[in-house]
Amino acid sequence: MTAPIQPGSPSPSGIPLPKVLQPPKGASSPQFGQMLLKGLNEVQQMQTEADQAVQKLLVGEDVNTAEVLTAVQKADLAFQLMMQIRNKMVDAFQEIKDLRI
Repeated sequence: MTAPIQPGSPSPSGIPLPKVLQPPKGASSPQFGQMLLKGLNEVQQMQTEADQAVQKLLVGEDVNTAEVLTAVQKADLAFQLMMQIRNKMVDAFQEIKDLRI
């Protein structure tokens, strides 16, 4: 059996956790729901920025097409990751719900 991952500690593989998953220094550890909401807000912000960049490109403003493409791909990747996290959470909930006590 493996040890549970604690906030701010390295993962069992020795790779440090991403900065988003680490609590700020000197603060109490964030609640799980707060972390999810923060992640959702960041994904929404990325999508908004990508939409604004595409809009600027479409109206003919002087924007770098590579930056627009990067913003769109970044937003898409963040959304896909959030969907995978959601799917894993739904699967975990289904497993817990199906447990017989």
